[in-house]
Amino acid sequence: MKLLFVGDVVGRPGRDLVRVGLGAIVAHHAIDLAIVNGENSAGGNGITREIGDSLIAQGADVITSGNHIWDKREVYEYIAVEPRLLRPANYPEAPGRGSYVARTPDGRSVGVLNLMGRVHLANIDDPFRTADREVAALAERTKFIFVDMHAEATSEKIAMGWYLDGRVTAVVGTHTHVQTADNRVLPKGTAYLTDVGMTGPHDGVIGVERDAVIQRFLTGLPARFESASGDPILHGVIVTADDQTGRATGIERLSLSLDALETLAADLPDEKAAAGRG
Repeated sequence: MKLLFVGDVVGRPGRDLVRVGLGAIVAHHAIDLAIVNGENSAGGNGITREIGDSLIAQGADVITSGNHIWDKREVYEYIAVEPRLLRPANYPEAPGRGSYVARTPDGRSVGVLNLMGRVHLANIDDPFRTADREVAALAERTKFIFVDMHAEATSEKIAMGWYLDGRVTAVVGTHTHVQTADNRVLPKGTAYLTDVGMTGPHDGVIGVERDAVIQRFLTGLPARFESASGDPILHGVIVTADDQTGRATGIERLSLSLDALETLAADLPDEKAAAGRG
């Protein structure tokens, strides 16, 4: 089993990277299931029905999110009817769902769980106890479970990785938009990475135009933040898992420019690039 996860898609540059490269990555690496974090895909904050539908049409089997999931008001209605769009499972009494069981083209089941940390974020339900409940339910339906841990604190993400080691296939972190280099398979078979990074413009400050951010730091005064646009890079991971046990056997980081993705797509046979999964 090969699972692809694409880190936080930011604005139009991030969406363009997905449009150009998602199918090519899936085809080139023989990916079985693709997961995309889309919480910043609409202008850098939130997601809309139109964008969610387009990400799915471009090959995302599941879309995860985080603290920005509610930024576009229309998402309340959309998330209630689109089970492939997840919000963190530890939001109490919120619309939508925090987990989903997807199917690969050959019929295998993969559980995807979205959690959110509480350090420097909203004081919602405990993600660790929520993980206990959700993982137990998913394990009754599949041996493959992929967790997006959307959190600010490195310590909280690492703790979740160790907490779920041996119970899930992978725990990867999102939210900080900076890819870390600590990918590894933990002793009991769970792939781990503290932060997958950002799919979007890297010529700003975590996806935002840099001048406004710098002025905010210099003066402390409010500033209007706009999405950056240059140096688009797709960040993601590929997790390989044992078909019999669901335990991870490897985790590989991806960092691909738009030019690299265009080259990858151009090198594929037309029918395979269009189909995504060969």
